[in-house]
Amino acid sequence: MSLVRVHNFAVSLDGFGTGEGQTADEPFGHAGERLHEWYVETRTFREMQGREGGSRGVDDAMAANWGSGIGAEIMGRNKFGPQRGPWQDHEWNGWWGGNPPFHTPVFVLTHHTRPSVEMEGGTTFHFVDAPPKEVLRRAREAAGGLDVRIGGGVTVVRDFLAEDLVDFMHITVVPIVLGRGERLWDGTEGLEERFRIESVSTPSGVTHVTFTRR
Repeated sequence: MSLVRVHNFAVSLDGFGTGEGQTADEPFGHAGERLHEWYVETRTFREMQGREGGSRGVDDAMAANWGSGIGAEIMGRNKFGPQRGPWQDHEWNGWWGGNPPFHTPVFVLTHHTRPSVEMEGGTTFHFVDAPPKEVLRRAREAAGGLDVRIGGGVTVVRDFLAEDLVDFMHITVVPIVLGRGERLWDGTEGLEERFRIESVSTPSGVTHVTFTRR
């Protein structure tokens, strides 16, 4: 069976995966871009942006695993965009531009469904209101035997961990303290009993922690 994977998910030293006060201009609230500075310096990110250069060390090696073998993604509505409640604008199709980086079916979890949106480059957003196991079943069907990525945000990753549906998880611990926002680790006691945990720190100051199902 295909694996369920989390990649490049950054948290602060105090465990927050996003800050407080998310808006269209500040997708990560008061955290700004601080959680992802390590990532934007990598060759992987620059190539996604059509740019040259970037680091080629451990940060890049970890970042590059994001897309390999992925056939579908599951994300929360907050990762798609900042709108809340019933959809007011069907013309605006998320933070990702006309050609999103996913290039696969993407299942957006929301209590307010809407018609699917097909974008350039092979990304189609499907808006679903269903529990994690059912969404995963649909994503696996769409993935055609490839793996399914849990893209976030914090609540979505926590929900899939709570249902014991995650096979591999890569968390990047960034040396900042946010103090407020959404914490990843709340209610996840005992993860070490389910996963083999390894970590490596890099010159950029971050620590990459991987969780592999036992």
